[in-house]
Amino acid sequence: MPEQPPFSIEKKRFIAFRFILLITLLLALAFISLDTINRFSTKAPDVTFTTITGKKIALKELRGLPVIVTFWATDCPACIKEIPDLIDLYMHYHKQGLEVIAVAMYYDPPNHVVSMTEDQRLPYNVALDLKAEHVHAFGDVQLIPSTFLIGPDGLIALKKIGAFDPAEMKTLIETLTKG
Repeated sequence: MPEQPPFSIEKKRFIAFRFILLITLLLALAFISLDTINRFSTKAPDVTFTTITGKKIALKELRGLPVIVTFWATDCPACIKEIPDLIDLYMHYHKQGLEVIAVAMYYDPPNHVVSMTEDQRLPYNVALDLKAEHVHAFGDVQLIPSTFLIGPDGLIALKKIGAFDPAEMKTLIETLTKG
Protein backbone atom coordinates (compact mmCIF):
# COMPACT_ATOMS: atom_id res chain seq x y z
CA MET A 1 0.00 0.00 0.00
CA PRO A 2 1.42 3.37 -0.99
CA GLU A 3 2.22 5.88 1.72
CA GLN A 4 -0.21 8.78 2.13
CA PRO A 5 1.37 12.10 1.22
CA PRO A 6 1.57 14.55 4.17
CA PHE A 7 -0.71 17.53 4.21
CA SER A 8 0.45 20.24 1.97
CA ILE A 9 1.59 23.51 3.52
CA GLU A 10 -1.38 25.28 1.92
CA LYS A 11 -3.83 22.83 3.47
CA LYS A 12 -2.21 23.24 6.92
CA ARG A 13 -2.42 27.02 6.58
CA PHE A 14 -6.07 26.80 5.52
CA ILE A 15 -6.91 24.62 8.56
CA ALA A 16 -5.02 26.99 10.90
CA PHE A 17 -6.80 29.99 9.35
CA ARG A 18 -10.22 28.36 9.87
CA PHE A 19 -9.32 27.53 13.48
CA ILE A 20 -8.20 31.11 14.20
CA LEU A 21 -11.31 32.49 12.52
CA LEU A 22 -13.55 30.20 14.59
CA ILE A 23 -11.83 31.22 17.86
CA THR A 24 -12.09 34.91 16.92
CA LEU A 25 -15.80 34.58 16.18
CA LEU A 26 -16.42 32.73 19.45
CA LEU A 27 -14.53 35.38 21.43
CA ALA A 28 -16.46 38.16 19.70
CA LEU A 29 -19.75 36.43 20.48
CA ALA A 30 -18.76 35.95 24.11
CA PHE A 31 -17.73 39.62 24.39
CA ILE A 32 -21.01 40.83 22.90
CA SER A 33 -23.00 38.52 25.18
CA LEU A 34 -21.12 39.67 28.31
CA ASP A 35 -21.58 43.30 27.34
CA THR A 36 -25.32 42.74 26.91
CA ILE A 37 -25.57 40.85 30.21
CA ASN A 38 -23.62 43.55 32.08
CA ARG A 39 -25.75 46.31 30.59
CA PHE A 40 -28.97 44.67 31.71
CA SER A 41 -27.64 43.57 35.09
CA THR A 42 -26.57 47.08 36.05
CA LYS A 43 -30.05 48.56 35.91
CA ALA A 44 -31.23 49.69 39.34
CA PRO A 45 -34.27 47.79 40.61
CA ASP A 46 -37.71 49.36 40.59
CA VAL A 47 -38.32 49.61 44.34
CA THR A 48 -40.14 51.93 46.70
CA PHE A 49 -38.55 52.64 50.06
CA THR A 50 -40.45 53.53 53.21
CA THR A 51 -38.48 55.84 55.47
CA ILE A 52 -38.57 55.79 59.25
CA THR A 53 -40.90 58.79 59.06
CA GLY A 54 -43.33 56.91 56.78
CA LYS A 55 -42.36 58.74 53.59
CA LYS A 56 -42.48 56.66 50.38
CA ILE A 57 -39.60 57.08 47.92
CA ALA A 58 -39.88 55.35 44.55
CA LEU A 59 -36.44 54.91 43.03
CA LYS A 60 -37.85 55.42 39.53
CA GLU A 61 -39.09 58.87 40.58
CA LEU A 62 -35.48 59.85 41.29
CA ARG A 63 -34.50 59.16 37.67
CA GLY A 64 -32.43 62.06 36.41
CA LEU A 65 -30.59 62.39 39.74
CA PRO A 66 -27.60 60.55 41.16
CA VAL A 67 -28.65 58.38 44.10
CA ILE A 68 -26.64 56.55 46.75
CA VAL A 69 -28.38 53.53 48.26
CA THR A 70 -26.43 52.09 51.15
CA PHE A 71 -27.31 49.01 53.17
CA TRP A 72 -26.26 49.20 56.80
CA ALA A 73 -27.02 48.18 60.37
CA THR A 74 -26.69 49.92 63.72
CA ASP A 75 -24.38 47.18 65.04
CA CYS A 76 -21.98 47.35 62.07
CA PRO A 77 -18.75 49.23 62.95
CA ALA A 78 -17.81 49.87 59.29
CA CYS A 79 -21.33 51.20 58.62
CA ILE A 80 -21.10 53.60 61.53
CA LYS A 81 -17.63 54.70 60.43
CA GLU A 82 -19.07 55.60 56.99
CA ILE A 83 -21.79 57.87 58.36
CA PRO A 84 -19.63 61.04 58.42
CA ASP A 85 -18.60 60.39 54.79
CA LEU A 86 -22.24 59.92 53.75
CA ILE A 87 -23.23 63.10 55.58
CA ASP A 88 -20.38 64.97 53.87
CA LEU A 89 -21.40 63.67 50.43
CA TYR A 90 -25.03 64.54 51.05
CA MET A 91 -24.26 68.05 52.35
CA HIS A 92 -21.85 68.78 49.50
CA TYR A 93 -23.82 67.33 46.55
CA HIS A 94 -27.49 67.46 47.56
CA LYS A 95 -27.87 70.92 46.01
CA GLN A 96 -26.66 69.37 42.74
CA GLY A 97 -29.35 66.69 43.00
CA LEU A 98 -27.72 63.87 44.96
CA GLU A 99 -30.10 61.79 47.05
CA VAL A 100 -28.94 59.34 49.72
CA ILE A 101 -31.07 56.50 51.02
CA ALA A 102 -29.67 54.46 53.90
CA VAL A 103 -31.49 51.12 54.08
CA ALA A 104 -31.37 49.45 57.47
CA MET A 105 -31.03 45.69 57.27
CA TYR A 106 -34.15 43.64 57.98
CA TYR A 107 -32.72 42.24 61.24
CA ASP A 108 -31.93 45.66 62.69
CA PRO A 109 -34.56 46.63 65.30
CA PRO A 110 -36.47 49.70 64.06
CA ASN A 111 -36.10 51.48 67.42
CA HIS A 112 -32.29 51.16 67.12
CA VAL A 113 -32.42 52.60 63.61
CA VAL A 114 -34.56 55.56 64.71
CA SER A 115 -32.34 56.18 67.73
CA MET A 116 -29.13 56.15 65.72
CA THR A 117 -30.66 58.35 63.01
CA GLU A 118 -31.52 60.93 65.66
CA ASP A 119 -28.20 60.58 67.55
CA GLN A 120 -26.15 60.98 64.38
CA ARG A 121 -28.46 63.71 63.01
CA LEU A 122 -28.62 62.04 59.63
CA PRO A 123 -29.77 64.61 57.05
CA TYR A 124 -30.58 62.01 54.40
CA ASN A 125 -33.40 59.49 54.13
CA VAL A 126 -33.26 56.34 56.26
CA ALA A 127 -35.47 53.44 55.25
CA LEU A 128 -36.42 50.16 56.88
CA ASP A 129 -36.36 46.85 55.01
CA LEU A 130 -38.41 44.76 57.42
CA LYS A 131 -39.16 41.98 54.92
CA ALA A 132 -35.72 42.01 53.17
CA GLU A 133 -37.41 43.07 49.91
CA HIS A 134 -34.76 45.66 49.10
CA VAL A 135 -31.94 43.29 50.06
CA HIS A 136 -33.30 40.85 47.46
CA ALA A 137 -33.98 43.52 44.84
CA PHE A 138 -30.36 44.68 44.99
CA GLY A 139 -28.96 41.20 44.42
CA ASP A 140 -29.36 39.56 47.83
CA VAL A 141 -27.12 41.90 49.79
CA GLN A 142 -25.42 39.89 52.51
CA LEU A 143 -22.38 41.90 53.53
CA ILE A 144 -22.62 45.39 54.95
CA PRO A 145 -21.98 48.09 54.30
CA SER A 146 -22.95 47.62 50.67
CA THR A 147 -23.30 50.83 48.71
CA PHE A 148 -24.76 51.43 45.26
CA LEU A 149 -24.30 54.65 43.30
CA ILE A 150 -27.07 54.95 40.75
CA GLY A 151 -26.59 57.35 37.87
CA PRO A 152 -29.23 59.73 36.52
CA ASP A 153 -29.85 57.17 33.76
CA GLY A 154 -31.03 54.61 36.33
CA LEU A 155 -27.98 52.37 35.90
CA ILE A 156 -25.78 51.30 38.78
CA ALA A 157 -22.52 53.21 38.31
CA LEU A 158 -20.82 51.67 41.35
CA LYS A 159 -21.46 48.72 43.62
CA LYS A 160 -19.18 48.63 46.63
CA ILE A 161 -19.21 45.87 49.22
CA GLY A 162 -17.47 47.10 52.34
CA ALA A 163 -16.49 50.66 53.09
CA PHE A 164 -16.38 52.90 50.04
CA ASP A 165 -13.53 55.25 49.21
CA PRO A 166 -14.86 58.80 49.75
CA ALA A 167 -12.51 60.32 47.14
CA GLU A 168 -13.59 57.79 44.50
CA MET A 169 -17.24 58.39 45.36
CA LYS A 170 -16.82 62.17 45.06
CA THR A 171 -15.17 61.78 41.65
CA LEU A 172 -17.99 59.56 40.40
CA ILE A 173 -20.69 61.87 41.77
CA GLU A 174 -19.06 64.88 40.13
CA THR A 175 -18.92 63.00 36.84
CA LEU A 176 -22.61 62.07 37.13
CA THR A 177 -23.78 65.56 38.14
CA LYS A 178 -21.93 67.21 35.26
CA GLY A 179 -23.58 64.87 32.78
